[in-house]
Amino acid sequence: MNTEKQKVLIIGANGSTGRIICNLLQNSLKYHPIAMIRKKSQAEHFEDNGIETVFGDLEKDFEPAYKGIKRVIFIAGSGGSTGPEKTKDVDQKGAIISVDLAKKHQVEKFVLLSSMGAGNPEDFKDSEMYGYLLAKHNADDHLIKSDLNYSIVRPGGLTNDTGTGKIEAAEKLGKRGKISREDVAETLVEVLDSQLASIITFEILEGQDKIKDAVEKLRIT
Repeated sequence: MNTEKQKVLIIGANGSTGRIICNLLQNSLKYHPIAMIRKKSQAEHFEDNGIETVFGDLEKDFEPAYKGIKRVIFIAGSGGSTGPEKTKDVDQKGAIISVDLAKKHQVEKFVLLSSMGAGNPEDFKDSEMYGYLLAKHNADDHLIKSDLNYSIVRPGGLTNDTGTGKIEAAEKLGKRGKISREDVAETLVEVLDSQLASIITFEILEGQDKIKDAVEKLRIT
């Protein structure tokens, strides 16, 4: 029986949600986190926590970061506040290249953090979030068509509240709301399993179901 931990590349590791994910995976019995960082100054936090790092920039060649990687969590994003070009470069182009590299390197599961509203960005045509949601939509669509095993997670508004460990999850929730970064991070880690929430795009908000139970209820294909 192979008990070696699988290497998980976290793209966007230095963000708030990314750091939470790295810490969760560091305590996992199944997975070994690899935090992708853009510059040396970002390494200290991860080294202090015993988390392995690899250098990679989404706007440059970052294929070497995929060496030995079995699973990917992509959470990099501009948040829609850094200008249309940066949003397109990171949220769209960066994600698309990441998906293509995952396919090339035969990654077993690709987990993509998206956003509520990315399913129908045209509904937000007159909003300042339109460009951001369109970029997310295009990245999601590319992953869906990639033939990779994937989970696309679309949360509501992110908060820095303490996580409850409970969410509401469905392919379409039909409402808006919020959710803590901690609960989003835990959900993304939960769906790394190849048999859970596979080949599916779903929305999450704070709720009453334990994250594990909420994920298990989702359609499995």
